[in-house]
Amino acid sequence: MQSTERRQAIIVLDFGSQYSRLITRRVRECHVYSELVPAHTTLAQLRQNPHLDIKGFILSGGPSSVYDEQAPL
Repeated sequence: MQSTERRQAIIVLDFGSQYSRLITRRVRECHVYSELVPAHTTLAQLRQNPHLDIKGFILSGGPSSVYDEQAPL
C-alpha cells in the first residue's frame, strides 16, 4: 500500500555557501523536514515530488557579494 501523505518541507537552495548543509541539519533538528537542492533547481522540478508539501525556502548564499558588479541573479 502506498502512502499519499505529503510531508511539509522547507527547501534550502544552495548558492554555494559553506553552511548550506549545516542550515539544512539545523532545520531538521527543529523537527521540520528540509531538503538541500542546487540553486538552479526549478519550482517545477520540486513539484514533481508528490511527497513534498513545500512550506518555505531558505536561500543559502554564495561567495559573491550582492554589491559586486557581476553579482549572480
